[in-house]
Order: sequence, then structure tokens, then C-alpha cells
Amino acid sequence: MPMTILIADDHRLFRDGLRTLLEAQKDIKVVGETKEGAETVSAAAELKPDIVLMDISMPGLNGIEAARRILSTKAPPRIIMLSMHSDRRFVTESLKAGAMAYLLKDSAFEDLLLAIRAVRENRMYLSRLIGDSVLKDYVTIAKNAPGSAFTLLSAREREVLQLLAEGKTTKETAARLHVSVKTIETHRKQIMDKLDLRSVAELTKYAIREGLTELE
Repeated sequence: MPMTILIADDHRLFRDGLRTLLEAQKDIKVVGETKEGAETVSAAAELKPDIVLMDISMPGLNGIEAARRILSTKAPPRIIMLSMHSDRRFVTESLKAGAMAYLLKDSAFEDLLLAIRAVRENRMYLSRLIGDSVLKDYVTIAKNAPGSAFTLLSAREREVLQLLAEGKTTKETAARLHVSVKTIETHRKQIMDKLDLRSVAELTKYAIREGLTELE
């Protein structure tokens, strides 16, 4: 049976190109595409793909957070992270979230095929362009890294922080998460207290630095 794959990326041209290349492989079947993190979580539960190709930078819910949620479910798919970021923090947080492979978007397609087949055999894979040093340092970095948004904040707090940093108002964030405005205000205060930040501008800078969102 062919491997079933879900493509998660907010750029349609990238999804279309990737789908065309993948569907030319006899042992691969693309079962769906998504453009937002929350949509990817739902699609993974519904379509039950073998592998999710996950972009890190997606609106609403970033790829690392989406991966955490998908991998917390019963019999989850394996996840390959696709990113423009070669920074060690993104690699580290992706692997800590449970991703089995990390590739840069400018890698050769053959590199992606190697990753897909490695992950199918339950082996981890890192893009050659990241360098061997990332793999060698990973364990040390994970143990000694200072507290990040993924350890200091709860999953809901990270979600609220990302939406606020992306310019959503308190009311819009409340509507998106189906909670009251007061609940969002409470979350925002807790986030600011935990991070010792005092303005939405500071929260936005923090969210970008931590990889929860990015500037357009």
C-alpha cells in the first residue's frame, strides 16, 4: 500500500508543487492539504495519514504547536517539519514536540523522499543543509536550554499569545477560541506576568523570537 501524506503549508503554490512531485511517486498518495495549524490538527484526525508534512510558520496555530496536538492523539501520524528556518531553536523545539524529521524548504526533492522513507521505517532524518552539528548538539541543547515559550506557557497561553501577536484583538481572539473576552484578558495577564512583559508590542516581539509566529 502507498504511504498516505497530508501536506500542511499556508502557501498554495508550494502545496501544489509539492503535491505534483509526490504524486509522481508510485509508493506515495497525497490525501489532503491544509493551510492553517488548527485545520491540520482536524484533518490529521479525520484523514489519518501515515505522515504529515508540516510547515512551521502557519497562521492561527504554528506548526510546532499543531505537531504537539497531533502527536498527543491515539495512533498519530509521523511528522516531518518543513521550514525556511535553520536556527537551532526551531530544530530543537520541533524534535522535542515529536517530529521525526526536519528539512529546509530549499532542500532537494530527493532529500524529502529520503526523509519520508526514513520516517516510514521509524528512523529520524535531518536536512543535510542544517549540518551535522545540530544533531550532535541536540541532546545537550535540549537539557540546558533556558526556558522557552514551549516550557514556560501552557498550550492555551501559547495559542492566545500567537493570536494576539498576529494582530487579533481581545474580542477576535475570544471569538476564535470560543471563550469570553474576560478569559482572554486573564490569559494575557498571566502570560505577561510569567514572561515579565508589559505591553502587546513586547509580547509580539517575544512571540516572533520564540518562533510562535513571524512577520509577513
